Amino acid sequence: MKNKICVFCSKGIKEVDYKQVEVLKRSTSFLGKIETRRRTGACAYHQRRLAQAIKRARHLALVPYINR
Repeated sequence: MKNKICVFCSKGIKEVDYKQVEVLKRSTSFLGKIETRRRTGACAYHQRRLAQAIKRARHLALVPYINR
């Protein structure tokens, strides 16, 4: 299995912003669940920041909790 390089590290992004809705939507499944590190290709640091940003965006109604 080939190791993935973190997308955020390769672009030099330090923090994941909750206002970047398009980035957050790519990291959720079609049901609205947060994807795992294997699926997103993010390192542990950025995966934690990504999950926190998705939760904040959900709370502010920028990203839906579930997709139907």
